[in-house]
Amino acid sequence: MPKFVIEREIPGAGSLSVPQLQAIAQKSCSVLRNLGPQIQWLHSYVTDNKIYCVYIAPDEATVREHASQGGFPANSVQQIRRMIDPTTAEA
Repeated sequence: MPKFVIEREIPGAGSLSVPQLQAIAQKSCSVLRNLGPQIQWLHSYVTDNKIYCVYIAPDEATVREHASQGGFPANSVQQIRRMIDPTTAEA
């Protein structure tokens, strides 16, 4: 199943409190339960003004439907084609 990275522009994201982040995560999980097992949230990275989320889903439309139902922005949705890390440099 494809993986996607979603860029969510949320001004002040890095200053959100633990309870605020918990509420966002709870809303996301609630929507995921309603959408069914074909979409899965792996993890997210919170920066100053954006949240980058990694999801497994059958297609971009499913990712966007999650965002729509959850009331989350999905400013960019990109399918992950490959992953590299320092071990990629090894022959």
